[in-house]
Amino acid sequence: MKTLIKNAHIISPGIDIENGAALVEDGKFVQVYDTGAELPAADETIDAGGKMMMPGFIDVHSHGAGGADTCDGTVDALKKIAECKAREGVTSYIATTLTLGYDTLEKVMYAVAEYNKQPHGIKIPGVHLEGPFVNPKMAGAQNPEFLKNPDYEIVEHLNKIAPVKIITMAIELEGAVDFIAKASALGVRCSAGHSAATNAQFKAAKAAGLAHLTHFCNQMSPLHHREIGLVGSGLLDSTVKVEVICDTVHLCPNMLALAFKVLTPERIMMITDSLACSGLPDGPSSLGGLPIMVKNGEARLMSGNLAGSTLNYSLGIRNIRKITGLPLSEIVKATSWNQAQSLGYTDLGKIAPGFTADFVLLGDDFLVTHTYVDGKLVYAK
Repeated sequence: MKTLIKNAHIISPGIDIENGAALVEDGKFVQVYDTGAELPAADETIDAGGKMMMPGFIDVHSHGAGGADTCDGTVDALKKIAECKAREGVTSYIATTLTLGYDTLEKVMYAVAEYNKQPHGIKIPGVHLEGPFVNPKMAGAQNPEFLKNPDYEIVEHLNKIAPVKIITMAIELEGAVDFIAKASALGVRCSAGHSAATNAQFKAAKAAGLAHLTHFCNQMSPLHHREIGLVGSGLLDSTVKVEVICDTVHLCPNMLALAFKVLTPERIMMITDSLACSGLPDGPSSLGGLPIMVKNGEARLMSGNLAGSTLNYSLGIRNIRKITGLPLSEIVKATSWNQAQSLGYTDLGKIAPGFTADFVLLGDDFLVTHTYVDGKLVYAK
């Protein structure tokens, strides 16, 4: 079946076409048409009405939404999160855990494996383990009761149940460098976070395979003129991908502007770090057994520390557009293309022939009106 999407403002890495069109067949883009091009016949024609059309977003760091948490460890919870993510334009997300006991992590892996036995719309390629291998002094909203040093056997076992895609860890912990080398060989992307690492420790970890920095600037060693820490290491490096929460709370607008100027959209992976309370009214909630309070859309521990976000993914794009003024064809690299490249997916993150037809339509307010996965509609406002 051929589907033609016409009258769309197509925005993809390096591409900005007003009143463009795209042809989809068997879940793939087969052709993209410039303004004024003669359009082919199709079995179905969708008039985008001039809306922005972007590759579906890939959120590599999301704990939950709509009252459901990945660590609930059920298929129903994953489905609920997926439904919420579809409303944000996310077509793939990496189900992200918290620092909890092994039994809970194992339960999550079985739930993800069960979810993936049949299509549910939004894709969950695997799991992002945020902890338990983090620094107690940089635990932030992670539960200190379950912290431990890196243990490869745990990851090896969990990966046999469902794919472990990313591990957030403190790279200065005992055995971390050897762990990174083994996990990287397994295909896991290791990410430095909740870490007090020095630049020298960053370099050692990178040599072993370190691929990412988790929620840049948050719960990581800060930039200082006598030790640049992980923040400075991220700014100085040229290859490691960097997660950024674009809610203007975790990073102020000036820091977001600096990140996009120095790191550039080529290295940034925009994330939500969303919690179960995302998409719900303000009020009390919990995170990994710790009580939190949401006020004015900000989720915080009782101590006042930030505890993840309630960010709608597409509104993060609006924030970055307003703050940086960068072309959307550049910003969009940070919403899916970089994530796909890092995770090894060669057919995601672009609106181009041969790529999977995961895409979204957005209004001028950057709110998503339609989300498509494999060319099929999974959400309509």
